[in-house]
Amino acid sequence: MTRAIVIATIMRPEGDTGVQTHFRAYLDYLHLRNQPSELITPYNAALWQVYPVFAVRKLLIGVFSVWWYRYWHAHFLKQALRSYLQSGKDCVIYAQCPLSAEAALSARVSENQRVAMVTHFNISQADEWVGKGLIEKDGYLYRSIQRFESSVLPRVDGLVFVSKFIKGELINRIPDIEKVASAVVPNFLPDPGLPDESDAVADLISIGTLETRKNQQYLLDIVAALREMGQPLTLTIVGDGPDRVMLEAKARALKVDDLVRFVGFVNNAAQQIALHRACIHVATIENLPITLIESMARGRPVFAAPVGGVLEILGDEVGGLALPLNDAHAAARIVATALGNREWMLVTGSAARKRFVEEYASDFAAKKLTAFLESI
Repeated sequence: MTRAIVIATIMRPEGDTGVQTHFRAYLDYLHLRNQPSELITPYNAALWQVYPVFAVRKLLIGVFSVWWYRYWHAHFLKQALRSYLQSGKDCVIYAQCPLSAEAALSARVSENQRVAMVTHFNISQADEWVGKGLIEKDGYLYRSIQRFESSVLPRVDGLVFVSKFIKGELINRIPDIEKVASAVVPNFLPDPGLPDESDAVADLISIGTLETRKNQQYLLDIVAALREMGQPLTLTIVGDGPDRVMLEAKARALKVDDLVRFVGFVNNAAQQIALHRACIHVATIENLPITLIESMARGRPVFAAPVGGVLEILGDEVGGLALPLNDAHAAARIVATALGNREWMLVTGSAARKRFVEEYASDFAAKKLTAFLESI
């Protein structure tokens, strides 16, 4: 009998983060194949307890806010998992972060309830909180989160790395995980279909939280450089976050606010990609950004800084081009030359689409993930 796959996450069931996109895509894949599956979140616990406790976080700032979020989301997820797992049913618990993995390890009641964890984060969840400006690098909570990860990851039954980059980084930081069964499986998506080329009514799109790590300031520098070159191109920035006010002010200061649209948070943001000629992404560190995969799925070329797992998507630059992170004018020249070459756009868009189908579509990658989870 096929074992159930239980996805455990501290996040809400719905949302547009890369993590939520990942587990929703996987649930869709499992459902289409009649594979027993379940999504367990803190919101499976008693909501009369959950909502008042979570509401308190709005009154907290900085490290207190982060601690509260981590502690209580893990607490209620553990409650929900204990309720689900208490019968001892055979399953694989597919945890979406170290907190989810620890909750699963604590809640399981049988060795036939295996725990695997996927490494969505960049380097460490501690570094992601630093990037949001909520904790200090090398502060007490930062070190505590890293110690927690070093304790949890070697104890799981399986590890899924979404890029070779993050596998190398984590083995270097936590050598004991080399003993854990593992597989490298990239993020994936159900095939959205290929939009018509005429659907594109704007030039560039960037999707992501507006925070320091995503580096949208540099995008504005590139747009300004394009205007200086006499090649004004439009840029749509989709997403919200702590840097929005600063970014809007910088766009005005650079006199590119007529070329840049800040549209804020948008449900199903990936659908906006078809309205643009190409996707641009210049984060300073990335594991395996799902935004680029969403663009390739729609046959749109990508321009991206070759950091972390992005190199694995760009590969030999068949589906897009690498941009320097330290020279906005050089990056602008690359973008302007490419978008001005209709043949390149057609060939590269087609190649991007082909790479998606062969490497990042659910039919390929989710099948590989399922085989690994069942093997542990």
